[in-house]
Amino acid sequence: MQVKLLMSWDIIPEREQEYFEFVVREFVPGITRLGLTPTESWYAVYGDCPQILTAGVTDDLPTMQRILESEEWARLQAKLQKLVTNYKQKVIRATGGFQL
Repeated sequence: MQVKLLMSWDIIPEREQEYFEFVVREFVPGITRLGLTPTESWYAVYGDCPQILTAGVTDDLPTMQRILESEEWARLQAKLQKLVTNYKQKVIRATGGFQL
């Protein structure tokens, strides 16, 4: 059974350039190396919602747990946390399509 990691956050104002460089150069390649397959990413430009909504899947819960407990995940999260606010994440059963 596939599981999905849902994440959301807001980019710290004035840190947008640094944020996007990190995501493209480190975050996405890093999570992919760990075994998390990115499935979607949304950037909201208007409204009362998180600025970024993104998700990735693994084939099973043990794989997701291994990723979330890894030192590399902790390193990526620490760097991301310096660039964003209101970070939230949750793991759910993947059912296909956009999920909240």
